[in-house]
Amino acid sequence: MKLLVIGGTGVISRAIVQQALTNGFDVTIVNRGTKKIGFEDKVRVIRADREDAEGFAEKLSSVQPDVVIDMICFGPKEAMQTVALFRHRAKQLIFTSSVAAYERPYKSLPTREDAEKPLVTSDFTYGREKAAFEQYLFSEMQKPGAAITIIRPSLTFGPGARNFGMLRQNYNVVQRIREGKPLVMVGEGTFPWTFTYVEDLARGFILACGNPRTYNDHFQILNDELVAWEDLYRAVGKIVGREPVLYYVPSILLREIDDKLMGHLNYEKAYCSVFSIEKFQNAAPEFRPAWRFQDAIAKVVASWEEEGLGVDPSKTAFENEICACYEMFRTQLSRLKDHAPFAFSFK
Repeated sequence: MKLLVIGGTGVISRAIVQQALTNGFDVTIVNRGTKKIGFEDKVRVIRADREDAEGFAEKLSSVQPDVVIDMICFGPKEAMQTVALFRHRAKQLIFTSSVAAYERPYKSLPTREDAEKPLVTSDFTYGREKAAFEQYLFSEMQKPGAAITIIRPSLTFGPGARNFGMLRQNYNVVQRIREGKPLVMVGEGTFPWTFTYVEDLARGFILACGNPRTYNDHFQILNDELVAWEDLYRAVGKIVGREPVLYYVPSILLREIDDKLMGHLNYEKAYCSVFSIEKFQNAAPEFRPAWRFQDAIAKVVASWEEEGLGVDPSKTAFENEICACYEMFRTQLSRLKDHAPFAFSFK
């Protein structure tokens, strides 16, 4: 099978390429060439920037893939570009969306693809753009040419990943737990969430390639292990041998502090998020998530230590300030129990 991956250098797309090669695929990747991938000698590499639409199309004009996987489609513009280029050159176009594309609160539990509405609010740009390109693709699914498949992952971890923690890209988590420093945890930290290890997700992508049961449809591909947000830090605690100190702060307050950094917490993480994989397993019965949460986090932490990642001083200072505010609030609140007017008795 001839596979073209638009992207190919990210945490997820590297894993997809590696599994595709293992399965004997003939792989071409196209990207800007800003990152090393480690398997350049095993794939055809095309250097191109999709922002330069004319140049991008010219460099891909000779590529005749069976399947295209678009890993860097963030909105309708990119989706339209891929469809225009490959509708009549490929048999299948696979687009990477996200569970972020669902409206909140969810309508089903566990969340099922066909029971949910697309996000239309303007408050969460990433999710809104994913939902918008999905709506465009749905309108294109029944037209002649390549079949279209939409895949919605949840939060996915893998070696080299930085999408970690409440403050995003916060690899300081390991050091803070080792030193016994408190960490900010979203106030709804006990809510279930679905985390996925990258190899499981990549396996799903490969099973979707050339699979007629995935044509012109949309699927969630993720792990089915039930964990909560606070388990993310507790898993790191098990690795370093120390229980994390967690300060629970309401997501709405964290959003008010820094909407760009923590606005997603108030939208995505403030709801019970348990997703069904039944639909994809019906299309690809071989799919069974193999990685357990604790083992996956251990792989991520090990990759950070192999890379020699240090501590981000700006994130450290920011988290210290939030924790200091939390401690002041907790101190003020605790004084109410001894304040005479509020010394209620329920004997």
